[in-house]
Amino acid sequence: MTKVGLRNAWFQVHKWIGLILAAVIIPISLTGSALVWHDPLEKALNPERYALSGTSVLPVARYAQAAQARLGPGERLQRIELPAEAGEPVTVRASKPGKGRPQRLTLFLDPPTGRVLDTARSGEGVFQVMHVLHGSLMVPGVGRQIVGWIGVAMLVSSISGLWLWWPLAGGVRRGLRWKRHRNLDANLHYQFGFWISLPLFVLSLTGVWISFPQWFAGFEATQAERAPGGPGRFAAPLQLPLSAVAGAVDAAEKAAGGQAVSVAWPTEKASEWTIAVQPAAGDTVGEESTDVKVAAADNLATVERGTGERPETLARLMRRIHDGNEMPLAWQIIVFLGGILPAALAVTGIIMWWRARSWRAQLAQRRSAVAA
Repeated sequence: MTKVGLRNAWFQVHKWIGLILAAVIIPISLTGSALVWHDPLEKALNPERYALSGTSVLPVARYAQAAQARLGPGERLQRIELPAEAGEPVTVRASKPGKGRPQRLTLFLDPPTGRVLDTARSGEGVFQVMHVLHGSLMVPGVGRQIVGWIGVAMLVSSISGLWLWWPLAGGVRRGLRWKRHRNLDANLHYQFGFWISLPLFVLSLTGVWISFPQWFAGFEATQAERAPGGPGRFAAPLQLPLSAVAGAVDAAEKAAGGQAVSVAWPTEKASEWTIAVQPAAGDTVGEESTDVKVAAADNLATVERGTGERPETLARLMRRIHDGNEMPLAWQIIVFLGGILPAALAVTGIIMWWRARSWRAQLAQRRSAVAA
């Protein structure tokens, strides 16, 4: 195949990916951009969750008691987290096991009083809808796989777009000219496409990784992470009496010599509490903490080595790169633009295709007239 023929083949691939998938690429991209700024936007949209009466905290069991009173039939407490910094509420997560994906509930509590400030169920609220739309297009069951294949298509689109951006004659400097075409939309498409091609490739790759974790399981470091049913699979929390919370927290605090800042309930897979304990020397919640495992049967506590932070697995790194969480501000801005610009590329690409289609129709009419 000649250079021109190969270019035309890439053009057809690039064009039809954009035209066929534009309707889903735009919402996926825009919701991804918005979710980069999840925390500040959530505070602006839900101020009632941050209407706190102070910064002091109660024993964890008090929050469990307040949250338990708000649970519906079949819902079980799953995790309690004290605020990582002043001005944040206590968050309590609960779930309702059942067929398919579990129904989840998050409660926001006032730290000094334990009063429930607000609740959010899975699939409700602006950000919950955006999360579901971005991750599965709100399609039950196979939605995540559909988004994963769209990510594969975006990988191909970013590679083919960079190939088509490169001028047939000349190098990079010629390609970076603003007026490569007489139409504004075409020039915007060329420029946006070039500058976003590499970040888009990375975001698409990490998105595919998140959608198809089983494809990349072999890259993880430990056998536990590779095993079927390992991390990422939902394990229903055990339904235990509230008195068990106080006993487990007391055992963990005595073993580690500090204050509990988060409590994860025993589950059907692991019948032990996981409690993060902040050292007694700490003056504020959110300092370095240590995980303590407490057996649900006898409250026997085992102090884990290291801190209570989640281990940095490759899968977690891929997710952080994809959503910008805990990443430098510069990368968060790139991720934000990585959602805005593909949507703009989809729009400008459709305009370019429609103009070319109209131009070809007019040319065909002139040829017919000349032939007649």
